Amino acid sequence: MADAAAEDLNHIRIFVAVAEAGSFTAAAERLGLAKAQVSLQVARLETALGERLFNRTTRRVGLTDAGQRLLDACAPLLHGLLAALGSVGAGAPVLSGRLRVSATVDHTVQFLAGVVADFAAQHPALEIELRSSDRLADLVTEGIDVAIRMGWLRDSSLRATPLGAFEQGVVAAPGYLAQHGTPAHPGELAAHRWIALTLLQAPLTWTFTPAAGDAVTVRMRARLRTDSPVALRALLVGGAGVSVVSLLQAADELRDGRLVRVLPDWRLPRGGIFAVYPPGRHRPAAARAFVAFVRERLSGGPQDGAP
Repeated sequence: MADAAAEDLNHIRIFVAVAEAGSFTAAAERLGLAKAQVSLQVARLETALGERLFNRTTRRVGLTDAGQRLLDACAPLLHGLLAALGSVGAGAPVLSGRLRVSATVDHTVQFLAGVVADFAAQHPALEIELRSSDRLADLVTEGIDVAIRMGWLRDSSLRATPLGAFEQGVVAAPGYLAQHGTPAHPGELAAHRWIALTLLQAPLTWTFTPAAGDAVTVRMRARLRTDSPVALRALLVGGAGVSVVSLLQAADELRDGRLVRVLPDWRLPRGGIFAVYPPGRHRPAAARAFVAFVRERLSGGPQDGAP
């Protein structure tokens, strides 16, 4: 019966779309088909193979062991075939379907939205959904193809590709420092008005490393807390206290003097910029192309659609 299933490549294409989207509805939207048609084609493939490929519930669709084996075996071949067909007579593969990208609000506004706009201009057949939230998205249940995350990853089940790194620094507003004094040593920070970013795993404990000598770990006390890097910078600019920020994200405020870096000779752990994929072996071609595009931009590569 496997020969009969292989006779129609469309069955495989629809199966892969459902597996990647984690939903018959999302796959139907991605393919431009009716949900009933997608369900029918998958059912025919299951009948031809004599195997159930999906575990279906009212909330989500998951692969069976047989479905996972089929996806691992055929998805790379299918995407390679589509890329090869699209590249004939063109300078680059034609990407189509839908790509769902997730990132924090701050990173989206400051960097990623412009990158997505340029990527979309280069791939007009691709539908892109950019989701921005400071809440960590559940990549599987929300059907996210790739998330761009900054900081330190906690979920070991996710697959992450490093894209770059960023420096952290202690900052405050000039007015705050004029009123409360400028710390000359990390140990003095414990007496200042610390603002904690609760997104971090340990927002009150920081280890500082000097150019020479031993590291110093300081435990802060926070009267103000926020779960948003944007709100944190606004509080700092408003003179509410002192905190650690990404120097990349605070570049504008530091450049125009709204914030001042404190203890510049002491280093904090560097944070990472990662492309994070859902669990599983397969990475959609659009997601891989987008990640390569982001990496190029982070490294200062071509812009404005330049090749």
